Amino acid sequence: MKQQVTNFGRFYSAFHRLIIHGEAEEAKRQFVLQYTAGRTDSLKEMTRKEYTDLCVALEGMNGTRDELKRRRSIALKLMQELGVDTTDWAQINDFCRHPRISGKAFGQLSIEELMELATRLRTIKRKGWQRRNAGEAQAPENRKQLVTYLVSFAPNGMTS
Repeated sequence: MKQQVTNFGRFYSAFHRLIIHGEAEEAKRQFVLQYTAGRTDSLKEMTRKEYTDLCVALEGMNGTRDELKRRRSIALKLMQELGVDTTDWAQINDFCRHPRISGKAFGQLSIEELMELATRLRTIKRKGWQRRNAGEAQAPENRKQLVTYLVSFAPNGMTS
């Protein structure tokens, strides 16, 4: 079987956050055996699905998954307050990929990077970024109303 997973960073990140009493190698071996149904005790021989299931379980045990979800929610709410359409993942990723924001797609941000992003977004909001954009958004509406008014009351009683 060809090795399906080649980067084990997610596993080790979650694994090292667990408080494990005793030998870490033995604990790792037991986790792998459990999630491969006894088929193997090697990370390299796991299928992608087994590896993902194991990582999700470890992240759930140490609270990383909940913290990541919470930080993403905070960042999305702040983006929404700044006028980013948070129902469109393409817009969210484009916004986050800007070098002055984070330089990465939203889904690739770690908890620490999400905390930094939230700080940046609060700073942007405090400096009035939304007000400038809101003022620009109102100008075309005013012009449209003015044009409608002029067309409705044309000279000589003619309307169009």
